[in-house]
Amino acid sequence: MRFAISIPQFYADGEFDPAAFRAYCSRVEELGYDSGWTQESVLSSGPQLGPIETMAYAAACTKRLRLGCVVFVSTLHSPVHLAKSMASLDQLSGGRIDVGVGTGGKQRPFAAFGMTGDRYVARFTEGVNLMKALWTQDRVTFDGEFWQLKDAAMEPKPVQKPHPPLWFGANGEPALRRAVRLGDGFFGAGSAPTARFAEQVQVVRAALAESGRDQASFPIAKRLYIAVDDDPGRGRQRINDALERMYGRRVADIEAAAVAGPPADCAPRPPRWQPQVPGSCSSPPCSTRPSRLSGLPPR
Repeated sequence: MRFAISIPQFYADGEFDPAAFRAYCSRVEELGYDSGWTQESVLSSGPQLGPIETMAYAAACTKRLRLGCVVFVSTLHSPVHLAKSMASLDQLSGGRIDVGVGTGGKQRPFAAFGMTGDRYVARFTEGVNLMKALWTQDRVTFDGEFWQLKDAAMEPKPVQKPHPPLWFGANGEPALRRAVRLGDGFFGAGSAPTARFAEQVQVVRAALAESGRDQASFPIAKRLYIAVDDDPGRGRQRINDALERMYGRRVADIEAAAVAGPPADCAPRPPRWQPQVPGSCSSPPCSTRPSRLSGLPPR
């Protein structure tokens, strides 16, 4: 099992502290974390730095830590621009980028991004295929429903061949099967209760078996919200308040999926999941204020 952690993104205007960010990244590598992850929320009342920019800054602050976003709502992106950004980041980081993608569901504000929600799943799938083509082909001719290219080149390609790992965020069975068909890994949502995540893992494993794919080559991960606090009640209140700010409302299932309390109460939970998801990454635990260094043990 590998462990990951959030990359700090939640800063109000003027609050970002470059030295603290660098210290956080240094300590994360020191503690042996495998990867650090951002998330995407373009339109939100809560202050949050963009994932691409944050990953670029983190790449300059680290040497070996893998860096990703889970997930880009890639349906709302131009796949050409996103492919170029990810290829550039992979070059700048020396081949340490993971790319998480998801449809985002039909309730997204499509009009704000110059599109409609019609056939958003088809748009998502086509976008993923176009990004793969741009990452792997010297010249791309692509005649899609939403995007068309003729003899187009994108250089440089990503350092990682054939391309950076593509993690899929997914919930229902069709999306989980799509992850197996098109992706390189499945990343469970932090809002998913453990029992629901275990059900999703079974769907993914069944789809892998049906397709003849090696389960060991398809990693499975889950975002986990953690508030470590010697006072259990205070820890629970901290994580619930943080989740309310993040999601914009109180949601009982999301709160139940989070872990809070003293270290002894928090630490045993990941090992209990391990038999269900062997060789996977339990990611990313995060403090309730990721902009602070309090989420990491002291030196």
